[in-house]
Amino acid sequence: MIVVKEYNKEDIADSMPDLWALLNEEQRQFLGDNAEVHVYNKNELIYEEDDLPKNVYCLIKGKVKVFKSGASGRTQIVRFIRQMNMFGYRAAFADENYMTSASAFEESTICSIPIDVIKGLIKDNNDVAILFIQQLASMLGDADLLTVNLTQKHIRARVADSLLAMKDKYGVEEDGVTLSINASREDLANTCSMTTNNAIRTLSALAAEKVIGLEGKKIKILDEKQLQLIASRG
Repeated sequence: MIVVKEYNKEDIADSMPDLWALLNEEQRQFLGDNAEVHVYNKNELIYEEDDLPKNVYCLIKGKVKVFKSGASGRTQIVRFIRQMNMFGYRAAFADENYMTSASAFEESTICSIPIDVIKGLIKDNNDVAILFIQQLASMLGDADLLTVNLTQKHIRARVADSLLAMKDKYGVEEDGVTLSINASREDLANTCSMTTNNAIRTLSALAAEKVIGLEGKKIKILDEKQLQLIASRG
């Protein structure tokens, strides 16, 4: 992890626009004075399961995955973090240690703010409290949906869901079809709660049907409507 020493309030404002917009000038100064910006290397841990939460994080640039160790050492990726989204604060508000881990999926620039700073802003600004309530409520809804999808949907639908979620979080490259994330087959399997072999077979079948295209780690969504149909059928 590298500490970025040269940054200003504009960098902080750009990294968390929803929060910044709710603050007055004094609160913005307080936030900026206590924030730090770090660059994490690919696969470097940002926080780890069972750690004591100390910061709220916001992804400025790059890609981050949140995951949990499961039975037999298997990993379940529970979410990908979208740029300019805050993460890593649920455990702090619940007075718990982290139940998940987070790591950089590629080189990522991340802003961190001590949790006590955020709690101070919440006490002083009701709008900040409402923002975090809304985000936590949205996160809970996503978790409920993930539980249903992983327990009730078939393998093809789970893979389709994951590919569509990756597109929603990170978009596509200039060609308009290639996902802008180099997810390994193991990573994809860990988002879908299946073995890597099953993920490979399912991707190959979707490629044979011309729903997706495969070029190394790159995945192209060639027929998004059909992929959405597969996801919706379960």
